[in-house]
Amino acid sequence: MARLFFGMNVSLDGYVGGAGGELASEFAPSNELFHHFVEEARGLTGSVYGRRMYEVMRYWDEDDPQWDDERRAYAAAWRGQKKWVASRTLKSVGPNAELIEGDLGAMIRGLKDRVEGQIEVAGPEVAASLTALGLIDEYQLYLRPLVLGAGKPFFAGPTPPLRLTAHEEIAKDAIRLTYVPA
Repeated sequence: MARLFFGMNVSLDGYVGGAGGELASEFAPSNELFHHFVEEARGLTGSVYGRRMYEVMRYWDEDDPQWDDERRAYAAAWRGQKKWVASRTLKSVGPNAELIEGDLGAMIRGLKDRVEGQIEVAGPEVAASLTALGLIDEYQLYLRPLVLGAGKPFFAGPTPPLRLTAHEEIAKDAIRLTYVPA
């Protein structure tokens, strides 16, 4: 049975993106943190995306000659994993991706039953929907020492009751706080 986790960089005041909803440029990861994300991506069974986050992540579909070895490694890991995209507006998705149409909850329950491993939930809106359905097994907040003051919050819906299960320094500027539903 697969486990769903939602993890993102989060500011001290709880935001993952800027006021316009874009990912906060201040969250550009250090080399150490990016290496962690590369290793994490290599171990994933796949990822569940909302439309906006999927469109942001499509950046990794095309090689960029400016990339260093770590960026190429991340792109290879991202391209190699299965992607499930929840959208009411997209008509098609890219390579190794499946469009989720219809009942999101039923699809994700079935997915968790039929695959093994870790599945990342990418994006606060789709995470809010899956949280409301009780389908997220774990929340990973990569706490960064920044204050954005406004923007897109990590919890796009009501914050569920949570219990801290782990904390770990990932990089000099990031601590991962791991929570499970209480």
